[in-house]
Amino acid sequence: MNVQCVPIGRKSSRLPYTPRMKVELPEHHSTLYSSFPASRLGRSALEASLREQQIAALLNVNRWSCASEMCGPELVFGTESRQSRFQTEGFVMDAKIVLLPGDGIGPEIVTQGKRVLESIAARYGHTFSMPEHPIGGNAIDDFGDPLPQPTIDSCKDSDAILLGAVGGPKWDDPAAKTRPEVGLLKIRQELGLFANLRPINTFDELVDASPLRREIVAGTDILFFRELTGGIYFGDSGRRPHESGEEAYNEMVYSTGEVERIVRLAAAAAKDRRGKLTSVDKANVLEVSRLWRQVAERVVREEFPEIEYEVVLVDAMAMHLISRPKDFDVVVTGNMFGDILTDAASMLPGSLGLLPSASLGSDGPGLYEPIHGSAPDIAGRNIANPLATFLASAMLLRHSLNLSEEADAIETAVAAALQSGHRTKDIAAGGTSVSTTEMGDLVLQQLT
Repeated sequence: MNVQCVPIGRKSSRLPYTPRMKVELPEHHSTLYSSFPASRLGRSALEASLREQQIAALLNVNRWSCASEMCGPELVFGTESRQSRFQTEGFVMDAKIVLLPGDGIGPEIVTQGKRVLESIAARYGHTFSMPEHPIGGNAIDDFGDPLPQPTIDSCKDSDAILLGAVGGPKWDDPAAKTRPEVGLLKIRQELGLFANLRPINTFDELVDASPLRREIVAGTDILFFRELTGGIYFGDSGRRPHESGEEAYNEMVYSTGEVERIVRLAAAAAKDRRGKLTSVDKANVLEVSRLWRQVAERVVREEFPEIEYEVVLVDAMAMHLISRPKDFDVVVTGNMFGDILTDAASMLPGSLGLLPSASLGSDGPGLYEPIHGSAPDIAGRNIANPLATFLASAMLLRHSLNLSEEADAIETAVAAALQSGHRTKDIAAGGTSVSTTEMGDLVLQQLT
């Protein structure tokens, strides 16, 4: 049976890249429209849709997956000028990836990330256009705005975004009209990126670089879900007169819907990992956390009864991350708590330079970045660790473009570079180290 799939517009769905397709079935079937999502966070919970099941039943196809195995007829994707064939080995992708180098070491690590993505495109026959746009302090300097409108427009028209870092002491004046971090908050809001995913994994080769003992940290595998567009960072704030001079205030606000959507994603991920979800709040003090706890418990009880669920207060969680990190699987929490806890957890593998993150919404492109900051003290010295940027690029390929084999290739290349003993300065423990560019060369050697 031949099935002709005609693109009807580039569109991203909840987690992965999902080009919409018009599926033209034989005459005795009606024409159906569907997308073909795939997520390594929770396949069974996040991939399935009624449309896909209908099409799969009609074609006797057991599973749709844009970058993995498929049983059934060949699908043809294409336009008048270009066609690509989706078979068991994958398909050719034409994607727009916006690069936002930002400040500090951002340009150095994004340059290396671009090299890796170019290598993947060449190896697998994809075409990635990768325009660069300003964000953060450099955008303030050049345009007076940490997130210029052309940057927003290009990001909205993209399939995915790779970010370096923003900020630095040059723009730290508290009396300044605006700050680089405003650009980061604004892009999350503009793109509706409500879910921040931060995997915390240890590399066997680097466990001894962790400040914790090997027996505590080895084997840690945590996936944090941090709510990203609500809470105190987006609440009302300001200053007002006070009898002592001034007082400042920030409001923490969460709605039922904001809690539901992030908890659902986290629970779906837990269902397809080790089946355990931990929700972190401060319900013994904060009314916001009491609402969070009530909504989270209801969502899990009614929609995910098969998973193990626990609630931990944020201060206790900070201690548990240090004393027993291997006990946790998926952790979901609010914006500020997630910001603090994930930075603390980032030291478990031994370096901020090893950990990527993804910021995703219900529609549109995802934003991918290393979790380390702009590190202005080492900017321009070619010693920054680019591995987290490479791993963020792998997340981009997997979750926004459905290119799992390509993502696996990057992750394997990073592991191989580490296994061969190569280290950047931050993980060299005083020994011999390689530069940012040299580490990029080593990973590229593994990809060719």
